Amino acid sequence: MTDPLKQFDMNSGQHPVTLPPTLFLSSKLLFNREASWLEFNRRVLAEALDKSQPLLERLKFMSIFSTNLDEFFMIRVSGLKEQVDEGITDLSLDGLTPTAQLKLINERLRPMLAEQVRCLKEELLVELASKGIIVSPYRTLSDRERRTLNTYFVENVFPVLTPQAVDPSHPFPYISNLSLNLGVMIEPNNGETTNGSEPRFARVKVPALVGRLVPVGESSNEFVLLEELIAANIEVLFPGMRATEMHPFRVTRDADIEIREDEANDLLQAIERELRKRRFGTAVRLEVAASMPGEMVRYLASSLRLGADDVYTIDGPLNIPDLMALYKVDQPALKDKPAVAGAPATLRTTESIFDVIKRHDVLLHHPYNSFSPVVDFIKSAAIDPQVQAIKMTLYRTGPDSPVVQALMHASEKGKQVAVLVELKARFDEESNIEWARRLERSGVHVVYGLLGLKTHCKLALVVRREADALRRYVHIGTGNYNPTTARIYTDLGLFTADQNVGADATELFNYLTGFSQQTEYRRLLVAPVNLRERITSLIEREMEHHKSGRPARIIAKINSLTDTKLIRVLYEASQAGLPINLIVRGVCTLRPGVPGLSETITVKSIVGRFLEHSRIFYFLNGGEEAVYIGSADWMQRNLDRRVELLAPIGDPRLKKHLREDVLDVCLRDNVKARRLLPDGSYERVRAGEGEESVDSQSYFMSYYASSQ
Repeated sequence: MTDPLKQFDMNSGQHPVTLPPTLFLSSKLLFNREASWLEFNRRVLAEALDKSQPLLERLKFMSIFSTNLDEFFMIRVSGLKEQVDEGITDLSLDGLTPTAQLKLINERLRPMLAEQVRCLKEELLVELASKGIIVSPYRTLSDRERRTLNTYFVENVFPVLTPQAVDPSHPFPYISNLSLNLGVMIEPNNGETTNGSEPRFARVKVPALVGRLVPVGESSNEFVLLEELIAANIEVLFPGMRATEMHPFRVTRDADIEIREDEANDLLQAIERELRKRRFGTAVRLEVAASMPGEMVRYLASSLRLGADDVYTIDGPLNIPDLMALYKVDQPALKDKPAVAGAPATLRTTESIFDVIKRHDVLLHHPYNSFSPVVDFIKSAAIDPQVQAIKMTLYRTGPDSPVVQALMHASEKGKQVAVLVELKARFDEESNIEWARRLERSGVHVVYGLLGLKTHCKLALVVRREADALRRYVHIGTGNYNPTTARIYTDLGLFTADQNVGADATELFNYLTGFSQQTEYRRLLVAPVNLRERITSLIEREMEHHKSGRPARIIAKINSLTDTKLIRVLYEASQAGLPINLIVRGVCTLRPGVPGLSETITVKSIVGRFLEHSRIFYFLNGGEEAVYIGSADWMQRNLDRRVELLAPIGDPRLKKHLREDVLDVCLRDNVKARRLLPDGSYERVRAGEGEESVDSQSYFMSYYASSQ
């Protein structure tokens, strides 16, 4: 990569670097967003390559790397290709055209894919086989094993296969998004190709409802790939014909949904229509087996209207996430030790959860603390005769959600229940539509969001009658109300009975469900109302503290940092000498550590067993610490196009805990942390001589286990 220090015009020797009015179109000041995302996924791949990890955990990271790429192509690459197709030449924040960005993605990604496949074939599958977990090529099986598998094929696979031949009366078939397929060339058994009986192409879809890994014989730990079993029996599908070529391929399609809300009479129906279109999106990537001959590759690419740069040749199994079925094998030694999560001591009481929250705020740190108290909070509200109303936002709830079940039960009990279900939560649209309808059938007042905005905040409000007065109890989270993801995402949740926060929550729900034009809040920072302004003012206040010699420092833990206006303010604060420590899991377009620009800014990324998802914002504030948690990243969409909220932490105990026991530990991580360098690459943080090794996630598991 180019050394950014050489990119600046420093002939004058002046420092700090003079910032332009806007950072737009400047590769000197910003990293490319897509390149930064690829670097994040490289860090995920690095976990799969790490030989110190348990084998099946390495396979898990291999799967996550591939799943991340699928979404990247379905959303980000498809968007760039659409711009190219429509002749749009708008430049990225760092000044690249859509065509240039696609070229950059191609160049960065191919070496990573080669390394992924090499590791899978030469390390993971070999080492798993040595532990008795075997994926065997069909050709290496004994005659007896083949006969057993062929019987399985006839009984369980053959009935659901639909071969699709291509000829003048059968056009090239539609290849569904992310499906695994076999490209087959067939010809008459006698080998004659005259009189119009030339070899023809046929597509066979590998059925997703049949397990990709087929057990061999009675073994529970040896498998063969389903596509190899189909290929071995391919002629059953084409009687009287002979298959001369059989090669796997996979197609990725544009899956972004565009909804003209201003023209939609019914948002639910509009999203349902777009979901039906999603599976027919334009092809954006073709993955082919390395064995596939060039003629077939070119035929597929041409039929899908893809160019050579859109074709990715894979010298190994396609659709690696299917191999995660191996994770179910009973081999505990090849996995991380199970994490034990419990409730904090303050909630382990015979008191009602409302009495505990009324006495003091409660902070949960998932997955180290169980998500059960959040579910219990809603369940208790549903059956408590003193509870008058429950209001919630739901973004991604997951299947069989106990939270939704409790809300329906509360409504059936006659309580006022209002729920904002965000139908536009990407890839959860169908699930959310189903939940919305079930909630409505139970009498819940369901709102689908605001025009032009996606509701991303995580908020629950319970209104309870106590001693002839109403008291409000609030839960504010950094993650979704989803017990499943709460076991694998690191998130924070705050319970509070602070009446100012409760009043703000009430007014925010009025904004979400009615026609309120609320512009001010007592304690909460709300996007798109005041969040950008308040965050900017907090940074500027910290800068003034530093200039005046008062204690000043910023620590922010977020998922992404791409907003150029905030980056500019951070650069200005750094130029004033303010210490700024950022913990950014994923995309970061800010260049840290550049003399005269950002030399007081450090950026770390932690990629470990759990997905870092919590957002924490700490301001030393002249010694009067200000700490916030919430749902918003530092991206334009979060600040301007979503309903987000940050909540202040008022309890001094919880402030101290977040500062000393959470943020400090993350900053000291020298096992799973990487440091962002000025050139855009990341390097692992290593313990120095005599320095204690700190794996923040392992530390938290031990810390919370000892306190529960």
